[in-house]
Amino acid sequence: MLRAIGNIIWFVCGGVIMGLMWWFFGLLAFVSIIGIPWGRACFVMGNFSFFPFGQEAIARNELTNETDIGTSPLGMIGNIIWFLLAGIWLAIGHIMSAVACFITIIGIPFALQHLKLAYISLAPIGKTVVPKEQAALARYSK
Repeated sequence: MLRAIGNIIWFVCGGVIMGLMWWFFGLLAFVSIIGIPWGRACFVMGNFSFFPFGQEAIARNELTNETDIGTSPLGMIGNIIWFLLAGIWLAIGHIMSAVACFITIIGIPFALQHLKLAYISLAPIGKTVVPKEQAALARYSK
């Protein structure tokens, strides 16, 4: 119940803006055929940015114990390209939003979510979003 309330307040009070920014960069990536992997990651993280409470971004190889192209060295190269072209701008947007949220005591949980999203925006290739319980199971089952 608290997650739903948090997500609704988050969405109305600014989460929609950063989610749309993720989707904007995703659309820009889809314009070129080469950018489709980045665009896909943008839409996954954009949805996460709309409703982050109760979910967690986790590396796919942590979740499945298998390496794929996004979690391989090619994924690392993709993340470097992403960082230079779009990741830094999304991170700045999330950090600015976090600073605005930290001003009020009620906004501190929202600011912490923005900081998590800022970190994710630096290297989203190879990550997926799952419920927190599933992420905890994946991490502790090793």
